[in-house]
Amino acid sequence: MSAAAPTSTPDHGATVADALLAAIAEADRASIDASHVALVVAHPDDETLTCGALLPRLSGIRIVMVTDGAPRRAEAAAEHGFESPAAYAEARRRELVEALALAGVADAQVTRLGLFDQEVALQMPALARRLAALFTEAGTRVVLTHAFEGGHPDHDAVAFAVRAAAAIGGDDGVAVIEMPLYRLGLSGWLHQSFAPDPQSRVVELRLDDDDIARKRRMLAAHATQQRTLASFPLIAERFRKAVPADLTALPNSGRLIYEQHDWGMTGPRWQGLARLACRFLGVGPVL
Repeated sequence: MSAAAPTSTPDHGATVADALLAAIAEADRASIDASHVALVVAHPDDETLTCGALLPRLSGIRIVMVTDGAPRRAEAAAEHGFESPAAYAEARRRELVEALALAGVADAQVTRLGLFDQEVALQMPALARRLAALFTEAGTRVVLTHAFEGGHPDHDAVAFAVRAAAAIGGDDGVAVIEMPLYRLGLSGWLHQSFAPDPQSRVVELRLDDDDIARKRRMLAAHATQQRTLASFPLIAERFRKAVPADLTALPNSGRLIYEQHDWGMTGPRWQGLARLACRFLGVGPVL
């Protein structure tokens, strides 16, 4: 049994997004026709964390991997035991191939854009245009991507670029479904939960024993990232239609994890880059 996505509609893909969310929620966990679906994420391992249990059901999905997972700084590679960023990036490429194979996704289904880790926000206009072209070329109708949540600057930059690509991509309509990874709560990090939004309905995919076993193997494939990945619980994956938001404003009520780390981003810098990207792309801040 396969849940097929409907054809395009004049409401910018809302119907196809609803159909995908409904199929995700089905108790029989049937295969889903995802030939018109793209998964766009920032780093190798984001695909496993956000939707590793769902991926085996998404028949024909295309994956866009925005960065190669390696920062430009040589010391970042050295911290993981590599002599150069290129060597670190190659290790992360191999890890991704292995993880996706466990989910039944072929490497040929992956488009790698090769941006440096921690620098996506510097290239949001170019990224949005590239994504819009890729969506048009592939006939993409719905995109799974990061929530705008103030966790990692690359995640927020990809969230911005996907929404901007949907806005500039023409009248055929591309809908956006977002997935949470991590945000800052009042007393620490919160993993894979959305900030409450009365306008949105969250679809929760609870992991069964088979999901957990497979996802553990997928996470283990990302061997260079084990210290980070160990903090994520294997309980559920969550999805919701992206609600229009001012992406030049600070997410998560201004509580930003990236201001606590040396990731090259602050709240004011983010706002300046997002405003500049809006001007370059000719879009409003609410996307």
